[in-house]
Amino acid sequence: MRLIFLFVLLLLNSACDSNDTPLPNIVWLTTEDNAAQHMDLYSPGAAAMPNLEKLSHEGVVFNYAFSNAPVCSVARSTMITGCYAPRIFTQYHRRTQRVPLPEGVMPFPYYLKKAGYYTTNNNKEDYNFILPKGVWDESSKKASYKNRKSGQPFFHIQNHTVSHEQHLHFDQSTIDDFKEEDLQNIEVFPYHPDTKTFRYTYYHFHNRLAMADQQMGKFIQDLKDQGLMENTIIFYFGDHGGLLPRSKGFAYESGLQVPLIVYYPPKWEHLFQDKKGSRSNSFFEFIDFAPSVLSLAGIAPPEPMDGTPVFGKYAQPLKVKNKNNALGHADRFDEKYDMVRTLRVGKYKYIRNYQPFNTDALFNFYRYKMLAFQEWDALYLEGKLNPEQQQYFKQKNPEALYNLEEDPHEIKDLSQEVSHQEILKSMRKQLQNKLLDLPDLSFYPESFLLENALQNPVAFGQKHQSEIEALMAIADLSLTTFDLVSDEVLDALRDKNPWKRYWALIVCTSFGEKAKSLMPQIKNILEKDTENLVRIRAIEFLALNGIDFDKSIIEEIMKNAVSETEANLMLNSLALIVRSRPDFKIYLTKDIFPAEWTRNPKDLISRRMQYLVDNL
Repeated sequence: MRLIFLFVLLLLNSACDSNDTPLPNIVWLTTEDNAAQHMDLYSPGAAAMPNLEKLSHEGVVFNYAFSNAPVCSVARSTMITGCYAPRIFTQYHRRTQRVPLPEGVMPFPYYLKKAGYYTTNNNKEDYNFILPKGVWDESSKKASYKNRKSGQPFFHIQNHTVSHEQHLHFDQSTIDDFKEEDLQNIEVFPYHPDTKTFRYTYYHFHNRLAMADQQMGKFIQDLKDQGLMENTIIFYFGDHGGLLPRSKGFAYESGLQVPLIVYYPPKWEHLFQDKKGSRSNSFFEFIDFAPSVLSLAGIAPPEPMDGTPVFGKYAQPLKVKNKNNALGHADRFDEKYDMVRTLRVGKYKYIRNYQPFNTDALFNFYRYKMLAFQEWDALYLEGKLNPEQQQYFKQKNPEALYNLEEDPHEIKDLSQEVSHQEILKSMRKQLQNKLLDLPDLSFYPESFLLENALQNPVAFGQKHQSEIEALMAIADLSLTTFDLVSDEVLDALRDKNPWKRYWALIVCTSFGEKAKSLMPQIKNILEKDTENLVRIRAIEFLALNGIDFDKSIIEEIMKNAVSETEANLMLNSLALIVRSRPDFKIYLTKDIFPAEWTRNPKDLISRRMQYLVDNL
């Protein structure tokens, strides 16, 4: 009898050691800066990643997975909260100040930890919000699920940095020393110049992805060696789109569409709708990660999360099956401001450029460390680019429409074609409703939000939803002809609300010379307005349209900047002016700002000021 008891005890211990638990382990394998179009699994001829391809045979490949933002801090803030960034004020990359999370929402590993999971992150966080306590058991370069208690389920993130943008900051000698014949099989995207520099950049990036694949293969093999694969669900995805020029930081598909593979063992197949080895055409957004992981662990997602549980106990199969849309947004990438919103519906992509005069090529310090960016810019200035390659440097339309089945690289804008007006109007309305429903906080300047909404951004948005709707309506005046809306624009320029005046000036600049009839009111704003950001938008209109004004006002406005964030936004307008009108000359030095704003040469203001000093 004693022998039987010992045998049973041994079996129980063995089961515990093999991690035979009532909950699945969940692992995230991520690569940085990797769009789907750079993997052979999605684009035949691109980077071969055999370990991931093998993994896909035991799981499901999502053909349409999307980061909601094309840059890491915003994307990571989204995936771990399940909330749209423009709703909770985490949409600006790099953060100026961290924001509190919405009431009722914690990063999802917090809920896993409370349910008994060992939560580990190796190693990137990069969140734009205040990280509460109790989220991670370990979060560092040494974090490992192996430190858990025997039999304890785990959630682990293994982030791979070998494909990050920094690895494409090689020098010219690296390219010069490489044999051109070894680059013959590289296919350059149509908006890029087909040069040795670009071909080598593609080649080098694909090699970095191969390195990441090898690292992930070793990680997966280690799971197998420990006998954990039978109880572990594995997600592989890119943290946002790719890093080649016009990808990272840009709301094109190259910046938003990511690879996504979900592996599941037979033990947990009841939690999934898709069969092993299949490819799903359902759309998956980053807001869906948090509720989906919680659902796999049998935890009901909190209602304030925006995403939909795709797998697990709380999955919504019908909603998931029919989902064919995804929201995208881009606001600030380091010192470079813009405001772009996108809506993907099936094969169509709608882009709303709220500040279309902000060209994609507007200088960004970190981005232009890449030689491909530098060469592209030089070739444009030399007049050596074809029309498709020139688009990056040109003013955009306020809205654009693309058929991605026929035009995957978003080259041919269909927004002006009569045959597509019905689709255009439908998608425009869908996006408008979506942004108002959030509501989208970016209709206020970042500096204003930091001053007035920081304590509770969600509550601020809800309280000011009607005002946001009014600002959006002014912004959308740029979608029609100027003659039809000139009176409305003039009324907005005269409004007591400074942000209505602010958006009216953006609309004027979008119309360009067509809005010159409003110049008297715009000059009046420049001279008498009490809001710095409104006055700088007036300068933006005047300068870009070659209208004379007293340039000494610029220094006056800059000296009046009340914060670094406000100053950076104003400097963005000056950088645009200098780039667009090389004949525009002003004299600025760093001493117009408090010394602490420019002490660090890597800070955003220092970068912008250095660019202006170099080009004025």
